[in-house]
Amino acid sequence: MRCSMAMFGGLLLAACLLATGATAQTAGSEGLSPTLSAIKRSHTVRLGYRESSPPFSFLDQSGRPIGYSLELCEAVVEEIAIEVDDPDLKIDYVKVTSDDRIEAVLQNKIDLECGSTTANAERGKRVAFSPLMFVAGTKLMVPKTSSVAAVTDLKGKTVVVTKGTTNEQAMHAADQKFSLGLTIVTASDHEQSYQMLADGKADAFATDDILLSGLIARHKAQDRFRVTGDYLSYDPYGIMFRKGEPQLTAVVERAFRRLGSNRDLVPLYNKWFTARLPTGERLNVPISLQLEEAFKAMDDSASANR
Repeated sequence: MRCSMAMFGGLLLAACLLATGATAQTAGSEGLSPTLSAIKRSHTVRLGYRESSPPFSFLDQSGRPIGYSLELCEAVVEEIAIEVDDPDLKIDYVKVTSDDRIEAVLQNKIDLECGSTTANAERGKRVAFSPLMFVAGTKLMVPKTSSVAAVTDLKGKTVVVTKGTTNEQAMHAADQKFSLGLTIVTASDHEQSYQMLADGKADAFATDDILLSGLIARHKAQDRFRVTGDYLSYDPYGIMFRKGEPQLTAVVERAFRRLGSNRDLVPLYNKWFTARLPTGERLNVPISLQLEEAFKAMDDSASANR
């Protein structure tokens, strides 16, 4: 993973610096923004979670939402509590899918979306994103017995993607670029996409590489499936929230800077990507040098603002 993520390093670091640098322009906001005002009135922050995006957002054995993204969101909730002067804020966990997560933010059904959502320019026209927390890219999951090693080996075959993801767009682009004649089918979430592949209804499942690895580990399917192919997209992840609220943006970025200044980001990463998960699996995905440097940049930014 350390080597495979190297191609994303410069973009990741630059984007992270841009995100943290925006705080100085918004930190002087007075009063409470609409979202923060509603949180103060209800004494509750609504966190959108995904059921099958390990290790970012998924369910433990008791059905409780857990994950790397949710821990980051919970750190943001702590910062919101300070901003609205309510130390006893409650958290309401709201299930979202890849297809309805953006609308859930836009329609005020959730305050923060804590999953595995790509922060790109197209989505940035509608919603806001936190500083980067991970970077991934579209790859393919195929049976271990499959001869597929690259997207061009899928000519005339069936690929399943999860509806509403950037991976769906990436596969349509690859289909057109290489004239593959693919049959691209969709499922409502990553678990259903995995099951379609497992049931032989698709020749490959295309989504972000880290999610594929997480699903293989969760199903203990290392002897059945493998991840293959070159990256077909660049997918930097962020926490999603409502656009046009500078005060809320400042609170989110302040939470990330606090984690950076306390040196909490790398241990948090290791908890979910290298240590054994609460559900028993272990991904063994060490932090890339580039992501580690991006986290250090947040620490440096926090130091400069102290």
